Amino acid sequence: MLWVKGELLTEIDAPGVDPTGQLDRSGQTSLFDRRDWFRRVWRHGGGMPLIARAASEGALGWLFLNREKAGRATSLANWYSFAFRPVFSGNPDPARQRAMMTAIAKRLRAAKPRIATITLSPVPENDAELLLGAFRKGGWTTSAQQGSTSWTANVSGMSFDDYWSARPGQLRSTFKRKAGKAECETQILTAFDEAAWAEYEEVYAESWKPEEGAPAFLRELAIAESEAGCFRLGLCRIDGIAVAAQFWTVENGRALIHKLAHRETAKELSPGTILSAAMFRHAIDIDRVDTIDFGTGDDAYKADWMDSRAALWTIEAFNPATLAGLGGATKSRLSGLVRRQRDG
Repeated sequence: MLWVKGELLTEIDAPGVDPTGQLDRSGQTSLFDRRDWFRRVWRHGGGMPLIARAASEGALGWLFLNREKAGRATSLANWYSFAFRPVFSGNPDPARQRAMMTAIAKRLRAAKPRIATITLSPVPENDAELLLGAFRKGGWTTSAQQGSTSWTANVSGMSFDDYWSARPGQLRSTFKRKAGKAECETQILTAFDEAAWAEYEEVYAESWKPEEGAPAFLRELAIAESEAGCFRLGLCRIDGIAVAAQFWTVENGRALIHKLAHRETAKELSPGTILSAAMFRHAIDIDRVDTIDFGTGDDAYKADWMDSRAALWTIEAFNPATLAGLGGATKSRLSGLVRRQRDG
C-alpha cells in the first residue's frame, strides 16, 4: 500500500508549500507549473489561495486553487494560462500520482468551511483523466466537457525551410506576395527593452484584439522571462512604425506564443504573417526548439502554422456532502442528458 499524506495551505508563500524548492524554475520545466506563476496569477487576480499538497515517499504533488465565495473553488489560472494541471516532483509513477491526487481530493472534500463545487480549467486530456479518477475516488461527483483547444507544432530536428515547405500553399503564397510589396523590417529582441515594449503595447491597443486583461501581469512576466534568458519580442515596422508585434518565451526546447497583434490600419499588408515567419525561423533555426505552442483557442489561422490540435477540458467536481454540491451534480447530469438527446 502506498503511504500518502495530504494537507491544505492558504498562503502561496507558506513554508510548507515548497520547503525544498521543487516549484522553482530548476525543479519544473513548464512555466505554468511554477510557484512564481501561481503567485503572479493570484497577485493580479485576487481571491484566496488554497493549495492542496500531498507527499508520498519522496514524491510531492500539488493542486493550486482559488477559493471563492459561496463554497466554490476554481483552478488558480487566468486567460494567460496555457494549461492547468497537477504539479509533481520526485518523478512519481502513475500509480503514485493517482494516490496523491486522491488524497488531495479527499482532503478537499473534508475542508472547512465546506467546498461545494470545484471547477478546473484549462486541463489537458491526460491530466483530465487523472483528476477525474482521483476526485471520483475521493468522493466527489464529476463532469467534464471540452472548454478550449491547444495547437502545437512539432519541429524537432527540422530547419525552418523544412517546416515552411509543409505549410499550406496559400500561406506561403501570401507571405511571398506581401513580403515583396511591403517594405517591412523585422526585429527580434531577446532581452526586455522599455521602448520596444511600449511599441508592442501601442500595436496591441490598435489591433483587433480586446482590451488587454492584465497588462501589468504581462509586463511582469516579460521582465522575469528576460532575466531568465527566455524572452523573445518580435516587431515588424513599416517606415519606422511598428505595425505588428509578438511576445514569445523559449525554454527547455519549447516556444510559447503568448501574444500577437497587428494594427488594423496595416491589415492589408499582412505584417502579422511576415513577422510570424521571422519568429518561427528564429525559434527553429536559432533557438532550436522541438515544439512551438500557440496557446489556447481554436482560431482558424492557427491551423496554417500548427500541425497538432488537442482538447483542453473543463472539469467540475461536486461535493455530495453539501446541498449546493448535490444540486450542482443534479443540474450537471440533467444538462448532460439534454445534450445527449439533442446530439442524438
